[in-house]
Amino acid sequence: MTLPALMRRGELAGMQERAMRTRGFQSTRAHRETQIGLWLPLTPLFWLLSPFAILLAPLLVLAPPLRGMNPYAAVVAIGRVLTSIGGTVIHVDTHDARIRIRIL
Repeated sequence: MTLPALMRRGELAGMQERAMRTRGFQSTRAHRETQIGLWLPLTPLFWLLSPFAILLAPLLVLAPPLRGMNPYAAVVAIGRVLTSIGGTVIHVDTHDARIRIRIL
């Protein structure tokens, strides 16, 4: 039979599957994916480091782009941004692995 005739009958896919089985190839469906889970408790870490940020806030006055800004307001704004990322879940799906990162 010719190739177009095989394609019309749907036999080509069956022939390829049989050929792969007899040659010892594994199909991509049989491949197991690796699952990686990572939990990062960053919010408690930020709480522990926040007193140091408040103590070092007066040094922000020396930074040229922040000359007119209140250094304590800058520390509070940065702290709000860092603590607001709590509860973030990041999913990365690749061909070989699934990666899930949870930030507390």
